[in-house]
Amino acid sequence: MPWCEACSRFWTQPSMTPAGECPQCGAELKNPAGIDRVGVEDTRAPWHFKLLVAAVVLYLGWRLVQILGWVVG
Repeated sequence: MPWCEACSRFWTQPSMTPAGECPQCGAELKNPAGIDRVGVEDTRAPWHFKLLVAAVVLYLGWRLVQILGWVVG
């Protein structure tokens, strides 16, 4: 999202002027660091989030094995 330094505010594409300026102060809008022109952040999920997802999958898999053992037995 475009950012106005003077107003300290994010602006959406429809609210900007046709020239790509801030509608309040007229300053040129800049994209914050790490965000490209399309508005997609170029960051990845942190390693500890991936570890958490793997642990949850393993835990739920083990619980499924336990439930199947309980139902069969």
